[in-house]
Amino acid sequence: MPRRSIAIEASRAGNSHRRALFIAIGLMAWMLAIGARLIQLQVTQHDDLTARARNQQLGAIETSAVRGQLLDRQGRELARSIETASFFADPREIANTEETSRRVASITGQDRADLAQRLNDAKDEKKKFVWLTRRLDVATANKLDALNLAGVYSRKEPKRFYPNDSLAAHVLGFVGLDEIGQSGVEQYYNDKIRGESGKLYLEMDRDRRAFESHEVQPHPGQTVVLTIDQAIQYRTEQALGAAVERAHAKSGTAIVMDPQTGEILALANAPAFDPNQPPKGGAEDRVNGALQTTYEPGSTFKVVAYSAAIEQGLVKPEDKIDCQMGQITVAGRLIHDHHAFGVLTVADALAQSSNVGAIKLGLLVGNESMYEYIRRLGFGARTGIDLKGESPGILRTLNRWQSSSIGSIAIGQEIAVTPLQMATAYCVIANNGMLVKPHLVRELRSPDGAVVFQAKPEARRVLKPETTAALRTMFEGVTLHGTARKAQLEGYSAAGKTGTAQKIDPKTRTYSTTKYIGSFVGFAPVKNPAVVIIVVIDEPMGSYHGGDIAAPVFQEIASQILPELSITPDQELKARPELIAQASRPSPQQAREEERQTERREATLPKVARNFSQTREVVFAPATNRAALMPDLRGQSVRDTVRICAQLGLRLEARGEGHATRQIPAAGSEVDPGQIVRVEFNRPN
Repeated sequence: MPRRSIAIEASRAGNSHRRALFIAIGLMAWMLAIGARLIQLQVTQHDDLTARARNQQLGAIETSAVRGQLLDRQGRELARSIETASFFADPREIANTEETSRRVASITGQDRADLAQRLNDAKDEKKKFVWLTRRLDVATANKLDALNLAGVYSRKEPKRFYPNDSLAAHVLGFVGLDEIGQSGVEQYYNDKIRGESGKLYLEMDRDRRAFESHEVQPHPGQTVVLTIDQAIQYRTEQALGAAVERAHAKSGTAIVMDPQTGEILALANAPAFDPNQPPKGGAEDRVNGALQTTYEPGSTFKVVAYSAAIEQGLVKPEDKIDCQMGQITVAGRLIHDHHAFGVLTVADALAQSSNVGAIKLGLLVGNESMYEYIRRLGFGARTGIDLKGESPGILRTLNRWQSSSIGSIAIGQEIAVTPLQMATAYCVIANNGMLVKPHLVRELRSPDGAVVFQAKPEARRVLKPETTAALRTMFEGVTLHGTARKAQLEGYSAAGKTGTAQKIDPKTRTYSTTKYIGSFVGFAPVKNPAVVIIVVIDEPMGSYHGGDIAAPVFQEIASQILPELSITPDQELKARPELIAQASRPSPQQAREEERQTERREATLPKVARNFSQTREVVFAPATNRAALMPDLRGQSVRDTVRICAQLGLRLEARGEGHATRQIPAAGSEVDPGQIVRVEFNRPN
């Protein structure tokens, strides 16, 4: 009996040990499983789960950085960013999307149905953020804020503003709704100008309601200082626009370039567009014809044949050339002159724009050398200007030339160029043989004003100095006694070449008898050129010769900007009275009274037309003092103030927006060309 009891006790003890062992093993397995899961959650999936948790607890809105300013070469403002209000909604907090949409649309002018649809779609997709409207002006934003709509919030956003409206629009370009450059300098330098965006973080509770926020501030973009001169740009646009309007032309282009550095002082296209409202202009208006539109240049391209022949020593300016009474046959193709010329000197053949003379030089040079000099002068390749979309033009390779091609190419046919390429080629003649790279940006500045980039001229020699010296004299002959007499300047020598080209009719694929391109490209003064100017008028009505429609535009631009650039006249000046700007011509009695008052230094203010956009041009009246009188600019818009200052040759520094309220110097003060005028603008409350 005792042995049996001992056996039973031993059996029970063994079972207890086994149960304990099983429990211990189970606990260990459970702990291992929990540990493995914890390791998986804490290590393997840590980043993913953390991101998911933060996403549930934290909302983030990207905040736009303030784009850098665009300034002209004198530091005058061409583009800046202004503060506006943008509105967004959390659809989950909006009980009645239809009513909210109706009330928002009544203020913003948006389509109510479209707004309601966007809110309903966002609500169905359980989105927590949807834009309602972007970048409203202060007045409209205040009205929308006053509605105090549930689920509708606002935040400040910068908006690009161009104070001079369409001035230099094709250079500046414009930005899209998200402040990303879409064309011009705004697009090419977008990464520099845009800066770095910031973040607005919103802490959420379990019901997705924001209870706390913090912001990572955006970093402003860099300031871009352009080579453009605002006053020169304005005068160029005015002269070009008036010429296009007079000729009832399809379009026009004008470029003013410094031949020594490649800096673009002005680049204008007509028609233009307002970068503040780019959709209002047609797509064609936004095309930068100066570097995106190609055309057959006609006689301005004769610079290649003459340069090649003189550079290679094949002819001299005084050598005689038989122009065969105005006709020549090349590979069975008969080519005529516009006049039956006989024997001319090489210089006179250029001055009279003889096709026969240019073709004979082309034949003398030969296909291979002709092609080489075409490339030397920059044709058939992009100039490398700091704008996107530049065309390389059209230049066929030598193996694609026909037997008669040399006759066509020598006179500017069978080839297509851009106005910028042509201006760059004539810079070679003006600067003693260097092919310069055109550029639009002088320097980049960090937000604190430090210069982080400064442009340096890029150039390579393509012609000998003695060749270009001879060519400059020959091109001066074009303006003195050739086809460009209307390009002559008062007080300055000028040189250049006219061009008249027939356009290809797309229907017949032959040269049109009604559509032409008239152009002139020239430089001044002749011995030491300060500017190269090209003017191209597309499809003028009536007179279409370059000497008649383009050369006068060159004359108008050059005669205004050379004094502003402080270029000393190299020709005898005709006597003329000193001029001051006034918006209306006074009567003889008023003029005499103003003279007496000016002599006593009790200035009478020039009366500025309040509707300056209709005045368009300033009439000049005689004065006894050398200085002009500062007009009263109060009440003028930014755009009108820019025009007035440009007419007076003053450098404007504008602050604010709206209408002028304060100016320095004061109205009635004597001002000199180039003087800085500071004007403050404000909007009425």
